[in-house]
Amino acid sequence: MSPKSLLKVDNTLPKIELVQLNFDSKLLPKVENEPIRMQQPKYQDFAKRLNELMKAQGSRITTITQIKDTIGVTYEMARRYTLGTAKPREEKMKALADAFNVSISYLDHGDKLDNNIDLKGKIKNSGKLVPVISWVAAGSWTSIESIPVGTQFDEWLPANPKCGKNGYGLIVSGESMSPKFEPDDRIYINPDFQVSDLKTGDLVIVACEGEKEATFKKLVVENDGMYLEPLNPKWQDKIMELHEGCKLVGKVVGLYREV
Repeated sequence: MSPKSLLKVDNTLPKIELVQLNFDSKLLPKVENEPIRMQQPKYQDFAKRLNELMKAQGSRITTITQIKDTIGVTYEMARRYTLGTAKPREEKMKALADAFNVSISYLDHGDKLDNNIDLKGKIKNSGKLVPVISWVAAGSWTSIESIPVGTQFDEWLPANPKCGKNGYGLIVSGESMSPKFEPDDRIYINPDFQVSDLKTGDLVIVACEGEKEATFKKLVVENDGMYLEPLNPKWQDKIMELHEGCKLVGKVVGLYREV
């Protein structure tokens, strides 16, 4: 037999040609090199007011833990309040406003009031809170700096720059200054004033020897001296002389009344 013919195997590899493709740059998506912008917290304005109240001198709440304990939320939720990423609901908001002695309207919305409200005389809640003292204390203290160390105040008012650094608050009692000032209204007092700058119509706090409490009246300046007058036209004592032994201890510079 003749030998079988062998199959011939071609070991040559196929040639691969690399081709560089040219793309039209206009068809490719554009990559921006601008820095990524972080989204602002949703409740940034609320957080700003909250942090200002916490930092105010005399504030009862200064830490996140105290917020948590005061209104009964978790630490993480209280922290989010301070960052502006969350805001309390109405019940918690009211409890927080009461703790700071401010209105819920201020804490929640700030100075955003209806257009028919005049904001020119509105008290701005920034700076240190103002302590409320008794009328007995007002008759003996000339300024907040003379209050004994360790004195505890039961109430604080929102800040009022007109009070000055030694200002304090008083609670109106009686109806001698009605209808402009009603019982339980809070008034701001600035004890740092010049008597020579006072004029008729100014509202003043007066302390007299032999009397335990100070009094609140309108000042009348005449050539022969100074007099005190109630605002209530029905008040029995119409006008009283500012006699020797009485001194002006403060000027009324503001009114605080919650509605």
